[in-house]
Amino acid sequence: MSDDPETARQIEELAADDRPLLVLDVDDVVLEFIRPFPHFLQARGFGLTFASFRLTGNIAEQASGRLVEQAEVTALLDEFFDAQADWQSITDGAADALATLGERAEIVMLTAMPHKHRAVRRAHLDALGLTYPLLTTEMAKGPAVAKLRGIKSRPIAFVDDQPNNLVSARNSVADAHLFHLMADNSLRAFLPPMPDDIAVVEDWREAAPKIASALGL
Repeated sequence: MSDDPETARQIEELAADDRPLLVLDVDDVVLEFIRPFPHFLQARGFGLTFASFRLTGNIAEQASGRLVEQAEVTALLDEFFDAQADWQSITDGAADALATLGERAEIVMLTAMPHKHRAVRRAHLDALGLTYPLLTTEMAKGPAVAKLRGIKSRPIAFVDDQPNNLVSARNSVADAHLFHLMADNSLRAFLPPMPDDIAVVEDWREAAPKIASALGL
């Protein structure tokens, strides 16, 4: 069972499916995040620098140079996700790749965000034509990935831009095919090398055939 009871509840609502399973992160995998977020911040008097692969410690008030603390970062993210339809577009190549993969695989989107934003994100994804099931989680993704797979050992692939989420999935589903995809590959410079069992892909054009092969499609 997922460690997050609300995520587990959402999974229980899904229809039974025994096709190969593709689980997708949303931000910077399906929807742009790191490109529009600085513009959102600028409109509110803040600036984002990329000194490390994290938000806290890299957002500053433009007028004073004051670095924003975690609580304020959380508040800014809440505001951004409330207005995500104004800022977030589909990552390049994702729509076509998912349409093709979805012909023979079950696709589920698993996003790490407060559950209160699920309805807004659901409406935005629907408006973009991305009608695949959406789950939110406020805890580690691995247990949710395991529960999504179910008791049958169907092929499973998981795509995320955050290495810790991929490691969490590996720890919960040892034979999962893991793919590290980032909308902005320049940020890879802030990350250590990926473990050998995590495939690094530059974009959806590279990812799609590799995912299809991993799932036996």
